[in-house]
Formats: sequence, structure tokens, C-alpha cells
Amino acid sequence: MLLVKTTSGQQALKERHGVLSARQRTAFILFDGKRATAEVLAATAAMGITHSDVEAMLEQGLLAPAAGSAAAAPSGPLASGRSDQARYQAAYPIAIEITAALGLRGFRLNLAVEGTGGYEALAALAPRIREAVGEAPFARLERALFA
Repeated sequence: MLLVKTTSGQQALKERHGVLSARQRTAFILFDGKRATAEVLAATAAMGITHSDVEAMLEQGLLAPAAGSAAAAPSGPLASGRSDQARYQAAYPIAIEITAALGLRGFRLNLAVEGTGGYEALAALAPRIREAVGEAPFARLERALFA
């Protein structure tokens, strides 16, 4: 999905008030209506930006779907027909998020996710992730990887 900054979002960025955390501010700047949400999440994954951060910015009215964009359709970045690279970019931040949530118990699995270099490696790791986190948390990752 392509997102753009709203007027209130631009004002919040300009005024630097507490609506945006420092890490959210970095991701917020990248939303320009040209980069897909998955691209921004992939670029900011190391900083800990997750889909929930993006959802929070949407709910606060700081971001909005780009007008007239085909990517703003409900299917968003999870539409079928995506390239392996697009699937990887969408799935990687989710995989990092859910394996990091395991704490020390998932430390090695989280390192394995970080070591993946592409779609095939992450897809091969998916069964181990499913086993570690369970079906409900894995559902988001499964959609990003295989839908």
C-alpha cells in the first residue's frame, strides 16, 4: 500500500511534538506516496519499526493512503502475483517482529531470520517459525510469504 503524509502528520513532524517517537519519525519521513509500505518496513526493520507502528500512524491521522493509487486497494502489498523480492520485503519485518517477541527462547531463530538473504531462505525457515510461535502469530507471516 502506498501511503502519504497528511497535513496533520506534516505538522507533527515539523513541530516535533510527542505524537511520533524518534524511530517512528524516521519511518514517517520515508512515506512519500512512491514507496510501498513493505519497502519502508524493510528499510526500517533494523530500527524496530513494525506494521503496528504504521497502523498507529494511520489511526492517528498522520498517514493516509495515496489518492488514486492502485496500491491503495484493500489487497495492498499482499496481492497475488508479487515477485519473490516483494514477498521477502513484506515478510521479513513480520518475521523479525514475531521471532523477537519470543525473547531469549527465540534468539537463535531470530538470528536465523536476520541471516536470510532472500525469499527462498525465509520460506525455508517458515516451518520452524510456525512451530516456535504458533498458528495465530504465524498467520500474518504466512500471508506475506505465500499469499
